[in-house]
Amino acid sequence: MSALKDKPFDLTITGLEKSFGQRVIWSALSCTVRSGALTAVTGDSGAGKTTLLNCIGLLEPFDSGTLSFGDWRFGPKVSPGSQRKCLREVLGFLFQNYGLIDRWSVRRNLIVPLKLQAGSRRQKEDKISQALSSVGLEGYQQKKVYMLSGGEQQRVALARLILKDPSIILADEPTSALDEGNADLVMRMLKQQAQAGALVLVATHSPHIVAQCSANIHIAQAESPAL
Repeated sequence: MSALKDKPFDLTITGLEKSFGQRVIWSALSCTVRSGALTAVTGDSGAGKTTLLNCIGLLEPFDSGTLSFGDWRFGPKVSPGSQRKCLREVLGFLFQNYGLIDRWSVRRNLIVPLKLQAGSRRQKEDKISQALSSVGLEGYQQKKVYMLSGGEQQRVALARLILKDPSIILADEPTSALDEGNADLVMRMLKQQAQAGALVLVATHSPHIVAQCSANIHIAQAESPAL
């Protein structure tokens, strides 16, 4: 478990604004997101749910305001060094497109988050085996990602998240393309990460997913969200 997850922290969003050209996606967006729980991010299509997750995850710049969590504080201008360090040490993602490298094996995709962790090669291989078993993919190490179904690829992405053990998890419609069984697995694993102390944000249109979350940030375009 990461040091930050040993000391639960909140994410504070203050006066965030984002525009594309003349179009204001949202402005004066301010709220606090609690650690150790699932929080839904909802809103109409085009309200900026994915954009918000990308901004929090330092994948996309915002125009004004601040993001703070733990000892980290970011404004519109983020230094590349701080961005890389935070992405490496704090942030984890669960994308709609799974975020895997198709031509690589499952094992090669999963060894990436372990490269900077302590431990022998054998210990890392054992961690990969345990993570795959936890998502029902025991023995899948040598399979190529492009040969897997969508549900299996999302399970590999979940295993990667487990191995990284991030303090902040940003999940963008993680169940939208999955059948009921795989969707339930994704939510169960995200709940387990939250119970371990992670701050988990899930962008979703699904009332079923929202019902499983302990808080809901509803985004109205160019308005502050309501918790």
